Amino acid sequence: MTSPARRAQKWFNRINGSRHVFWLLAVASFLETLFVPIPIELVLIPLMVASRDRIGRLATVTTLGCVVGALVGYGVGMTLYQSVGTWFIEIMDMQRNYQSFQAFFDQYGFVAILALGILPIPFQIAMITAGASGYSLYLFVLAAFVARGIRYFGLAWLILRFGERAEEVWRQHALTTSLALAGALIAISLGMQALAGRVV
Repeated sequence: MTSPARRAQKWFNRINGSRHVFWLLAVASFLETLFVPIPIELVLIPLMVASRDRIGRLATVTTLGCVVGALVGYGVGMTLYQSVGTWFIEIMDMQRNYQSFQAFFDQYGFVAILALGILPIPFQIAMITAGASGYSLYLFVLAAFVARGIRYFGLAWLILRFGERAEEVWRQHALTTSLALAGALIAISLGMQALAGRVV
């Protein structure tokens, strides 16, 4: 009888060897961005470790899948907030996080989306908030692309640097590193905003 671990390994090998692996990863990233509560990194890290020659493409399709999912979430916030949006927030038990982020978003906008996209916090909050508030779609897409790009290409760098130990390093330092990156980007963005205000 095949053990669960061996079945999982066979499934992974089949996925990794498939010519549709990039499409499958993009769909997984899309679904994780919208509502699947399982971090895409759990799939992405083993794929990157096993396929370092295409690690950049894996990071790219994961980022793009996330951005497309973020666009759908933005649309829900913009057109269906009173029905689907509020229902989703309640069913995911994100009321408190949503209220906290809304205040942060009202004050900082782009920087708030950027920070939430980097941190290991459900990105659905930023998507729905941005859509419901009528925030610029172009700036929202830019923030999502930059934030998730930093996250997934940063993961690719970890794997190139640490190899199979990357997952262990990621588990140990994901939150600390994310906080540091988000803090640095917030400081840079706010500094640029202040400089632009003085120039104007």
